[in-house]
Amino acid sequence: MRLPDHPADQNVRDLVALLDLEDLDVDLYRGSQPDSPRARVYGGQVAAQALVAAVRSVDPEFRPHSFHSYFLLPGDYSVPIVYEVERIRDGRSFLTRRVMARQHGRPIYYQTVNFQRVEEGFDHQDVMPEVGGTDQGFDLVDLMRDRGNEDADALGKEWGAIEVRFLGNSRHGLEEDPEHPAQARMWIRIKPGLSDDPIEHLAAFAYASDISLLGASLAAHDANPATTQMASLDHTIWFHKPFRADEWWLYDQWSPRAYGGRGLSFGRIFTDAGDLVATVAQEGLIRPRRDQSTGPGLSS
Repeated sequence: MRLPDHPADQNVRDLVALLDLEDLDVDLYRGSQPDSPRARVYGGQVAAQALVAAVRSVDPEFRPHSFHSYFLLPGDYSVPIVYEVERIRDGRSFLTRRVMARQHGRPIYYQTVNFQRVEEGFDHQDVMPEVGGTDQGFDLVDLMRDRGNEDADALGKEWGAIEVRFLGNSRHGLEEDPEHPAQARMWIRIKPGLSDDPIEHLAAFAYASDISLLGASLAAHDANPATTQMASLDHTIWFHKPFRADEWWLYDQWSPRAYGGRGLSFGRIFTDAGDLVATVAQEGLIRPRRDQSTGPGLSS
């Protein structure tokens, strides 16, 4: 990671700096924290910083093709997060790394990252759904503020490097689909200013991928996220093909099941040209808010 050489939005520069970890020792890194009044660390930040830590331990000819992770405890904005990388496997075509994020002497997050040496192979993909353009979407933070989310302003500041145009969900704006009762779609991009480093784009995308995904599991219900206790329990990304995170991509989200206080959501990421470049999955806690406790997990 490096700060852009050319002029860029200060929020983008801040995001790149946030993802640029401090080397403490071999396979040991420290991540900085943004200035935030929120009670717990945004989960996308921890996932992205952990991914950067894993990348630091492999040869550049290998690229991440997936990661699988678990949120264990809420993160604390008042102190840095330490990332420790374990080298699980080194093969000719595939590598595996495991990253533990730690604060106050305790693990708060685990991530297992799989890498592959770049190669050619079979190629097919789903077709991108027909959707409106970015000019037809609504600012996500404005919607959160209108619905009474007390964290909207703080998140708007923290997500200052990200643009989101919400197109709708199953209850508002999308056509009814009996086979998929909980869906949401939005256009997202990192504001222009990232370098050409492909890892920088993967990390920035991982940071943004945690936005609203769990909210798709509420799209079939008359439930306001502002009055619902929500916390990410795990987060998985499959990286199919390189792409620029600072160009618009469609986040096509759906939730196949919610039960027992948990919701499962998937997301397909399409470029505006229709390329399916990544797939995301997340399960999280969703229940009517009982009190002000944050519960498990890190993410909003």
